[in-house]
Amino acid sequence: MNPQLLLLALCQGLFLSNNVTFVAINGLVGLSLAPLPWMATLPVAGYVLGGAMAAPLVARHQRAWGRRKTFQLGLLVAMIASALCAWAAIIGSFWLLTAATMLAGYYNANASLYRFAAAELVGPSMKEKAISWVLAGGLIGAVVGPNLATATRGALPQPFAGAYIALVGVALLAMLLMSRIQFPPLVAVGSAPVQGRPLREIARQPVFIVAVTACALGYGVMSLLMSATPIAMAQCSHPFASAALVLEWHVVGMYLPSFFTGALIKRFGALPIMAIGLLLNIGCVLIALSGIDLMHFLAALITLGVGWNFLFIGGTTLATTAYRPEERTTAQAAVDFCVYATMTVTAFGSGALVTTGGWVAMNKGSLLPLAMLGAALLWLALRQRKAGLAAVSG
Repeated sequence: MNPQLLLLALCQGLFLSNNVTFVAINGLVGLSLAPLPWMATLPVAGYVLGGAMAAPLVARHQRAWGRRKTFQLGLLVAMIASALCAWAAIIGSFWLLTAATMLAGYYNANASLYRFAAAELVGPSMKEKAISWVLAGGLIGAVVGPNLATATRGALPQPFAGAYIALVGVALLAMLLMSRIQFPPLVAVGSAPVQGRPLREIARQPVFIVAVTACALGYGVMSLLMSATPIAMAQCSHPFASAALVLEWHVVGMYLPSFFTGALIKRFGALPIMAIGLLLNIGCVLIALSGIDLMHFLAALITLGVGWNFLFIGGTTLATTAYRPEERTTAQAAVDFCVYATMTVTAFGSGALVTTGGWVAMNKGSLLPLAMLGAALLWLALRQRKAGLAAVSG
């Protein structure tokens, strides 16, 4: 951990403070304003859809302006979008709220690259730990996000409008921290780009396919269940304070393992750790299906968080082996586009599923993408084993 990496980890924590607050309140604000109940999580889906749409744009901006300037632009957009969300809550406009969260997707797409930028602040032998340590900064969001939503819920006459205003200050603080980070220059910043392989060639690699699958489906299932949790708990007559508690510990589960996930990957390899993440996701579903008490929600979401951590850090680490330095912005944007596209479907689908089919049906449905992920991990493991045997025999 060096000072630059520490500052980036703090920025990651403030980013997660924004994300967790959005998750905690957007579904409930959306439910109160939506024309139809099944549209409640459309503002949540708008956030990730905006990220998917912005991912290629962010890649171009980073090639042209570099990491820091583009990250700071994302934070400026976050301040504007949070202010618009507050205004939407005050005037009771569902569609303005949805548009504002889509705008915030540009910040989402920027900040999702913090983990890749972390690997550039250290030597190649430390990239796994650098990715883990920056993602561990999300523990700040685990504490700040739910408590910020709870503390500012009634700050203004309109519920949660004060929480959106507080997020303006969170983004401003992150911008000040970002101004102190010196990122190494990207290849061809401000000049003609260095030619790398076409994206279609990079994307055909089995290691890239599985890395993207792990990141996208791991994040998608997590988004599906997490986005619906506040609504499901309200349906089960749990108070908002309980939902905030569950989200807080869920995010702790997401980021606390980051202190050792990188070391585990370095020792055992990415695929075994990703397989454990898959098993933890299945465990989350089994816990969720066993009951609807507070402890069931709490245990399920903590398990989901740890499973996501293993899948996402493992997938990110695997992805870094699939591209060359001059290809990084293109490949990273492709990974995140797939993640956000998947999350858009699951975040929106969570509202429809939980308000029509219920919590149990949604958890059962999540087993299908988990089965697909298991098949992908097995496929790559068998390919690598076959290649290893061929190398030995040759």
